[in-house]
Amino acid sequence: MPRRSAAGDGVDTGCVVEVDPARFEVMVSEALDGIPVELGELMSNVAVTVQHERGPAGLLGLYQGVPLTRRSSFYAGALPDRITIYRRAICAVCDSEAEVVDQVRRTVIHEVGHHFGIGDARLRELGW
Repeated sequence: MPRRSAAGDGVDTGCVVEVDPARFEVMVSEALDGIPVELGELMSNVAVTVQHERGPAGLLGLYQGVPLTRRSSFYAGALPDRITIYRRAICAVCDSEAEVVDQVRRTVIHEVGHHFGIGDARLRELGW
């Protein structure tokens, strides 16, 4: 998911909200728990991890894998897809811990959307 400044202008302001790594991981778990049960049950062969470093420039999260919509009967024995959430990048674009909670939720939902085969343009249309 692309980074944005708290002002929404896409500029990295250099300000960082400090969130304890363990607290951040709880935020990610809570965001995952907030996904509707029927969608959560459809998530197949995907691991969600937190990277505490900033990660690739411009990203708050990253989905790597084969979306459910592109899997065929030949999809077997594959390593799990990965969703990585970048703690430092998210903290850098937020002005408060409450904003971090909201941004974590938005980022997790955005990356889960990719797992379900939804592209960036459609996710933006949906508000994610």
